[in-house]
Amino acid sequence: MPRLYAIADREALGARSLPGAVAAMAAAGVRWIQMRAKGAAGGDLFDLAAACCEALVGSGAALWLDDRADVAALLPVGGLHLGQHDLPPAAARPLLAPGVLVGRSTHDLSQLAAAAADPAVDVIALGPIFATASKRQPDPVVGLAVLQAARRLTRKPLVAIGGIDEDNLAAVLAAGADSAAVLSAACRGDVAASCRQLVALAG
Repeated sequence: MPRLYAIADREALGARSLPGAVAAMAAAGVRWIQMRAKGAAGGDLFDLAAACCEALVGSGAALWLDDRADVAALLPVGGLHLGQHDLPPAAARPLLAPGVLVGRSTHDLSQLAAAAADPAVDVIALGPIFATASKRQPDPVVGLAVLQAARRLTRKPLVAIGGIDEDNLAAVLAAGADSAAVLSAACRGDVAASCRQLVALAG
C-alpha cells in the first residue's frame, strides 16, 4: 500500500478547488487520496466527489470517500473510510462495488482490536498520533508507543493519522505504520509542492 495517504479537506483548502487539490496531489505522486467535505449536503457532496473522481482519471491514484457509503456506492472510488460513529463496516460493505476497500478509524487499542477482528474492515486507521487542529473535538492523542503496540496486534494495513507532517513522518513509519495520513501538511500552500516533499520523505 502507499506509504503516504493524503486527505484533501475542503475546510483546510479554503477557497481553493477541492478537485484541483486532488489532481495536484495525484500529480505529486500520492496514490491514496481521501476527499473530505464535512457538512456538505448530499447533492453537493456527490458533485464534489464526482469531480474528484474525474480529476483522477488516468492518474493511477485512488479516491477514498469519507463517511458516506451511499455516495461511494455511486462512484468509481477506491475506498470508503468510516469513523466510529458512521455506518458499521459490515453494513456498508454490501453497498460497495467489488474491490472497493473499507477503512475504519480507531482511537485506542480496544477499537483497533475490534477492527482487526472485523472481516469487513480492510484498512485500519489509528490516531491522533500527535496533537491535531484539523478536528474541532479531537480524540486524545495516542502517541508512537500506542502505534507500536497496535502494530503488534494486527497484520491488516495500518494507517497512522493526526498531526503528521514532514518533521515526524519518518518516526511514524518507523513505529510500524504502513502508511501515514497527512491533512494540514498536504493542504497548505502549494499543494503539489507540499505533497512532492511528503512523498519523497515517505519513500
